[in-house]
Amino acid sequence: MSLATAYTFIAPCYDAVVDRATREARRASLSALPPDAGDVLLAGIGTGLDLPLLPPGPRYTGIDFNSAMLARSRPRAGALDYRPVRGNAMRLPFADASFDCVVLHLIVAVVPDSAACLREAARVARPGAPVLLLDKFLRPGHAAPLRRLLSPFAAGIATRLDVVFEQAVAGLPLDVVSDEAAAFGGWFRRIRLTRRA
Repeated sequence: MSLATAYTFIAPCYDAVVDRATREARRASLSALPPDAGDVLLAGIGTGLDLPLLPPGPRYTGIDFNSAMLARSRPRAGALDYRPVRGNAMRLPFADASFDCVVLHLIVAVVPDSAACLREAARVARPGAPVLLLDKFLRPGHAAPLRRLLSPFAAGIATRLDVVFEQAVAGLPLDVVSDEAAAFGGWFRRIRLTRRA
């Protein structure tokens, strides 16, 4: 089963599984949005769970490869200036340095190529812009044999379990500002990056 097909099937129940479990971690991550941000990209917007947590003011663009998930995001935008776009987080259809902030919640460990997702985020972020991550990452040297064993199966359904953030971000023009355990005993990490000038 392809990832696109899997997410089409799980779109109706995605919110029940993900929302409550990650809401506070997502809220804490989004608190780092710059107060003067004009253009904000939410890559892998999914069903739009982040939208009700966002302040009005910026122009928000949400991108997702799955039209079933993207359709569920529209009603959540309320009065926000929100534009949904169907596209791939590993090949963003935006010009270089287009956004004042890039949000990557629960997408970097989902896509087949985490480094490509981060590289594209760095490309479309303006110099000095924050890139906000929330996802499940292994730390370098962490054996995690069960997670590594289950990852090929989980990747075909919803997400990878074996992504090492430090490997995915290596060599990119992104500096780590903060890296904190976010949920489930540190399995999820909340990371704030800045696009290097």
